[in-house]
Amino acid sequence: MSATNGTSGTANSDNSPPLTELETAEILQSIRNSTTGPSTPLPADLSLSLDLHRQQRHSPDLASYYWDASTMAPLNKISAAAIARLRAYKPPPFPTWDQLPVSRRAAVLILLFADRRGDLRVVITMRATSLRNFSGHAAFPGGKADSLEESPYQIARREAWEEIGLPMDDSKIPKPFRIEPLCCLPCSLAKTEMAVRPCVAFLHADDEPGKPKAVVDESMIPRLDAKEVAAVFSGPFHNFLKAKDEPREGETIPPGDWYDGYWHHWHGKPWRVHNFHVPVNNQKVTRPKVRDGGQAVLAEELEEEEDAVQRFLVWGLTARMLVDAARIAYEEEPEFEHNSHYGDEEILTFLHNEGRLPEKKRKEVGQEAIKDEVKDAKM
Repeated sequence: MSATNGTSGTANSDNSPPLTELETAEILQSIRNSTTGPSTPLPADLSLSLDLHRQQRHSPDLASYYWDASTMAPLNKISAAAIARLRAYKPPPFPTWDQLPVSRRAAVLILLFADRRGDLRVVITMRATSLRNFSGHAAFPGGKADSLEESPYQIARREAWEEIGLPMDDSKIPKPFRIEPLCCLPCSLAKTEMAVRPCVAFLHADDEPGKPKAVVDESMIPRLDAKEVAAVFSGPFHNFLKAKDEPREGETIPPGDWYDGYWHHWHGKPWRVHNFHVPVNNQKVTRPKVRDGGQAVLAEELEEEEDAVQRFLVWGLTARMLVDAARIAYEEEPEFEHNSHYGDEEILTFLHNEGRLPEKKRKEVGQEAIKDEVKDAKM
């Protein structure tokens, strides 16, 4: 976590509560990890370093994380209204879903949480370069159905557990966190010709009476599957309706544009391609900790390259679903050109009626390739 302010003050200059043993241990380990070798000494004034960390941790101009309740705040009025609209939203009937084979069904989780200001942010992953299709692309946690009995929400939660460590069982989510399913959006059509159902959920970080905000809990820290997810970051939800970055007090907007887009034709219909360049300079991007063999070398090389990157590209189907979700949540139309309808259910129904969405035959290959095929559902 990096501060945007250049001054650190003096030791113990604020009134923040003392660091817990867990926080102190994490800071010490972080310092050790950042050194060049065993002989590199720790900072001379460790108390000053800890104090700087405390200032950074409680400073309102730093990013928030869905796994750290201490970086969240209650919803502001605009965000509360957005959650209420999503909670009330009912997608139109789509009987084609029940007629699709399991290999044509997929779902993703659009997980929202409140930041330090009470604004909504959305969790996004960057796909690992080891994946056969759409590697290096931004995506929501999600994937293909395992059975016809699985609901879209069950699919999305299962994949979120496998990819970012979000527990499937709500009873295993540590307090004060809880996940509220809000709604499902109309299905979209992936390039792999699968129906993808977006499932929107909100991660609450409820205050417990008489208790301070919870510190980072190890059971909520993302445990990424390095074969599937290269990074986890978040984006400002409302900004996906805007043509430019929305300025936020205390944060630095990196160079570059927030949005660009263009039209193209897909299955004979106009389809708007949105390109969002999401700033990541004010947040900590989470990456896999466990890597094996050549993947570890590749991951280290990528991290060195990405250290200088201040924006991640979110585009394609993921961007389309973000625009749809934000339109419903905020009851606003985007500042840029867009498709007026939600999802692609008209095209999906047409393809199904034409017999163009049959059962996909699994290839006679090893388990890893089968896993890659399962992940084809993402964009």
